[in-house]
Order: sequence, then structure tokens, then C-alpha cells
Amino acid sequence: MKSRVAVLKTTPETVLEDYARLLRSIDYIDELDRSRDVLLKINVSWHHWYPACSTTPWQLDGVIRTLLEDGFSKDQLVSTHNRTVVVSDKRGEKGNHLKMVDEDLHGIRKVRLYEKPVKWVEFTPKKPFRVLGDIFPDGVKIPDVLIGNNIIQLPTVKTHVFTTITGAMKNAFGGLLSERRHWTHGVIHETLVDLLRIQKEIHPGLLAVMDGTFAGEGPGPRAMIPHVKNYILASADQVAIDAISARMQGFDPMKLDFIRLAHEEGLGTGDPAEIEIVGEDISDVNFHFVQTDTFASRGQKMIYHGWLKPMEKFLLRTPLVPWSYFASRLYHDVLWLNLVGKKRIRAAKQTEWGRLFDAYGSLETVPGHTERNGG
Repeated sequence: MKSRVAVLKTTPETVLEDYARLLRSIDYIDELDRSRDVLLKINVSWHHWYPACSTTPWQLDGVIRTLLEDGFSKDQLVSTHNRTVVVSDKRGEKGNHLKMVDEDLHGIRKVRLYEKPVKWVEFTPKKPFRVLGDIFPDGVKIPDVLIGNNIIQLPTVKTHVFTTITGAMKNAFGGLLSERRHWTHGVIHETLVDLLRIQKEIHPGLLAVMDGTFAGEGPGPRAMIPHVKNYILASADQVAIDAISARMQGFDPMKLDFIRLAHEEGLGTGDPAEIEIVGEDISDVNFHFVQTDTFASRGQKMIYHGWLKPMEKFLLRTPLVPWSYFASRLYHDVLWLNLVGKKRIRAAKQTEWGRLFDAYGSLETVPGHTERNGG
């Protein structure tokens, strides 16, 4: 049976209903264990709102509403967050109006994978890792709360400085690895394959729901050019949804190592010719995106792949490492945001999607809230 990826065109007026239609078109309910919790893995790539950068409020809202309508209890749904050394998830969930959705609108549980009572436990795979065993010789540890529960990855359609595109497979990167995850950037493609293998062993149900209402081109995940594209995607095959996203963006998915390696290992389908598309005819869709670098990412690539490679451990695994965090924050949060980003944010706010984002800033203006509460 072919892997299926659902792709729909949507609008700000219909997006919540469209997310329900999207999920049901791939019989998503059959992919989940209804007796277990459903972890909604949030993607916060920046603590500022920037179009296409992080999980959108309507994406999270649409998925939660669909799960509740289809019989999952509120107590089973868990908003799941990780943090990075350069991005605050607590600031990010507020800045991206995600806190408004999971806490204020729906009141579902929340877990931060880096806080107690979550415990990080050693995981031994059924077959040896490609790279993680060498990177973490003392053992690969993962959050215990992930084991035995369903998970829905909530990425966006965008390019990435290290992996060309980022999506469902990359969204597990923050959740499954500790804040030492930057140690893996030199072998990021193999790392993503190892992480998908972990997911397939620990989750009874595994889905991805991807938002491409805004899509990001260039040096993702933050310093991108946002484009309104009006697409949403869903699949139970993490490799297939990333492959279709890549193809829509204009890339050959089988030339992206993490997709090709996962396909070759039988972890999913990376060849679009072997994937069934449900919904829209996207045979002629090509965003013609180009993946580019920032000043910061060029410096990182010198460490991971260039002339600074012999100094990688010294620069990134010693007390010197905070210099890289400081440099990234200075570049993205001060220089790039003020010189470039804010102008793009203002332009995005003038679009219909930008106005919908603003509507999620208050319970009084969240779509459908007053109707559901008798207003």
C-alpha cells in the first residue's frame, strides 16, 4: 500500500474546517492508539512571531478541535514543548499565540520536556544507530513521557540552512535530543534518520500535520522570505510528507540525504512517484524556492564541514560554547530582526493570514470561540 499525503488549499475563513477535512482524508484516527495520550509536538523556531517559522495558532487549534470532535478526551491531549539554547519556548508560545490556543482556549495539559517530572532515560534501539551511538557514547537519552504515547508533529513548510528543507523528521530533533543536540549538526542527515527509527519504536501512533499557509524561503528556520501559499498537509509517513513538501518547494527530495537515507532504510517513502496524494492536484506546483545561508550559518558550516572542523569539539563542547549562543542571539534577535525581519513582519501582518494571527491574540477574537460558548 502506498504512503498517503493529504494536501489541501485553504483560506483563513475555512482553515479550521479544512484541518479536520485534511486529517480525515487520510483516516488519521486509524493511525492512533485511542487508549493512549496524544502529544502535540509544537515547533517554536523563534520566540518572536515570524511567518512560516513556527507552528501556527490555527494549525494547533485545528488539530485539537478535530481530535476532540472525533472522540479523544481533553485529558488525553498534551501540548509538548522543548527549548533550545537560543530560543525560549515560553516566550515563543506567547509570541506565536500558541499559549492562547492550548491553555486559554482548550485548557489541555502541557509538558516541557526539559522540566520535571519528565525524566530522561537511556534508549537502546533494536539495531545500532547510524551516528547517535558515536556522538553520545555514554548513552542516548530520551524523555520518558514520549515512550508509549501517540505523537503528532506540527512543523511548517520552510527551508533550512543545514537540511535544505525542514519538516516532520526535523521536528523530532528538539523533542528527542537534549540541549547537546548541536553536537549532531555535522551529521544532521544521519541523525534525523536515527531519530525517526526511535520514533517508530516508541510511539504507537505517529502523524505529521504541516502548515504551509505561509511558507518560508531562504536561510531557514528564522531569517526567511515568507510567502503566502495557502497549503496544509498531513500524513502518517514522516518521510513522505517531507518529500512532498520538498517537491512543492522546488527540490528533488531524493537528493536530500535525510529523505533518501530514510527511504533506503525502509522508514518511509521518499520518492514522490511512490506516494499517493489525497486532495489537491499538485503535479504542477513548484514554489521555486532557493535555500541560502546567513552570515551566522556560514560560520557554523565552517565548524561542521569546513576548515574549522578540526576545532569542532573545542569550540562546541567546552566552556567556550556560550560564545556561539551569544553570537546567534546577537545576529538574529538584534541585527537581522531590526534591519530586515520587522519590515517583513509588518508586511505579513497586512495579509489575511496576518490578520488571522492577530485574531488569535485575544479570546474575544479567536475564530469560533463565542459561538462555542453561547455568544
